[in-house]
Formats: sequence, C-alpha cells, structure tokens
Amino acid sequence: MHQTFEWNRVLFNELPGEFLFEVIFRSVIMFTVLLLTLKLTGKRGVKQLSVFETVIIIALGSAAGDPMFYEDVGIVPAVMVFTVIIIMYRLVTWLTGKSKKFEEFIEGKTECLINDGKFSISTFEKESLAQDEFFSELRLKSIEHLGQVKFAYLETSGEVSVFYYEDENVLPGLPIIPQLFLNKSKIILSDGLYSCTFCGNTQIQKPGTATCKSCKRDEWVEAIKTLRIT
Repeated sequence: MHQTFEWNRVLFNELPGEFLFEVIFRSVIMFTVLLLTLKLTGKRGVKQLSVFETVIIIALGSAAGDPMFYEDVGIVPAVMVFTVIIIMYRLVTWLTGKSKKFEEFIEGKTECLINDGKFSISTFEKESLAQDEFFSELRLKSIEHLGQVKFAYLETSGEVSVFYYEDENVLPGLPIIPQLFLNKSKIILSDGLYSCTFCGNTQIQKPGTATCKSCKRDEWVEAIKTLRIT
C-alpha cells in the first residue's frame, strides 16, 4: 500500500534517477520527428490550419508525448504512428485536390453571412456562429451597423472576411453597438427607419407592431447610417 507523499514515487514513479537521461533522449527524438512531420505538411502557422489539419496536430501531439516519458512506450511504434498519419494526410490532401465534394466535406466551404447589409438567413441559421459572437467579430473591424457592410463571408478557417460599402453608398442598417442594439422592441413608438434585429432587413415603420417581410420576426431597433471610421 502506497503512503501519502512518498516522494520517490511522486517525483520518479519509483524509477531510477538515471531514467531522466532516457527521458531527455526520448524527448529530443520525438521533438525532431514532430518538427519534421509538421515541416512535411507545408504549413507555416496555426492560422493556416483547417479543422482536419488541427485534428492531425492533436493526433501527432498525443503520439509524440507518450514515448517521451513512458518507459513502456517504444519510440519505433510511435514513429510508425507518425508515418501512418503523414501518409493519411497526404492521401486526404490528394483526394481534396481531385474531388470538390470531398474537399467541401473535409474542409467545409466559404459561406456568405451578409449580403447588401442584411443577413443571409438560411446560411446564418445553419452555421454554429452565434449572433453575439458574429457582432463581436464585426465590431473588432470597426463596424457600427450592417449598412456599412456589402458582403461578409465565413471562411473555412473560421475567420470572417468583410467587404465594405464606399462612404457615399452606406445604407441605413441594423446597429450592432450593444447600447443601441439592446433598445430593440416589439412596439414601434414613432415613424422612422427600423431594422429587424434578426435578419437586418431595414424599412420605414409606423407606430405600433410590425412583422418583418424577410424573416417574419417582430423585434425592431431604430436603424442608423453612420460612416465607418478607421
């Protein structure tokens, strides 16, 4: 029965101190193999990695970690794992180059989220990007309302690409500044331009209640037409 805080067990797992030299050797070997494997993928940075490639990196990290300090895990089997992973990576990369459908299955495809200052409803609903998260992405690009945005795309990398209207073409649009957006209401108090808080459709409204022609929702906020300042 082990005693609590038995330091030889806690620190060395009852292995001899000389095993540290083996750990150093194993770590150097596996680090070198991992570095060479990543070099073979042809990627230079994390932002260039797709979901598939991220999975590959996680698998490689797991395969590299165990042989570094587990004495019962051999280096040769770990290197074999690396070999199989890189072969599979090359195979999948080849298939994505040959088949557009397979590429879209593995990598996903670029989706248009905003078209002419309004949400592409069908696209936005099927993506996992929440409205608050998306608004945050736009605010980081100094966007105050959707009327400043001509097109916005969700790239396969997960990043959002934005194309802007020229200042003279900016439209009234749904404000995404929190203190303005939170003024949304189902009751319109005065005549004016209002934006649907769900899809961004902007139209003239009279006092009372109204249903959006695009998405059939009924929450509105007063539209704004400020120019984008960078």
